[in-house]
Amino acid sequence: MINRAAIMLKYKKPAIDWINSADPVPNSPKVILEEVNEERTVFLIRDEDADTPDIVNQWVKLNYKSLFENELFSWYVDESLWPKKRTLNMFKQWFDVECHTVIIDLVGQPIVSTDA
Repeated sequence: MINRAAIMLKYKKPAIDWINSADPVPNSPKVILEEVNEERTVFLIRDEDADTPDIVNQWVKLNYKSLFENELFSWYVDESLWPKKRTLNMFKQWFDVECHTVIIDLVGQPIVSTDA
């Protein structure tokens, strides 16, 4: 087991509506909720930030902007397509937050970041 917890965002209908309406390519296929939630990003956080649901909620409140921007960027790198006013309330309307506190590393090798 490692000293991390995992946060995953589950998309809700308003996020899917934005993805489809913001798509700059005319007549591109529409995405659907079930498909988007099949493969999700896993965000590793400190395990102490996941001790209780209240602590997770506090962590999300402090970090929702980064989570939000990561998800928007994964769809469209052109920030002019992004919603202008991104609030915590909007984040909660667009995503459910799942937290997993048991992370077991079965690889046995160091975790290497691919970020520069």
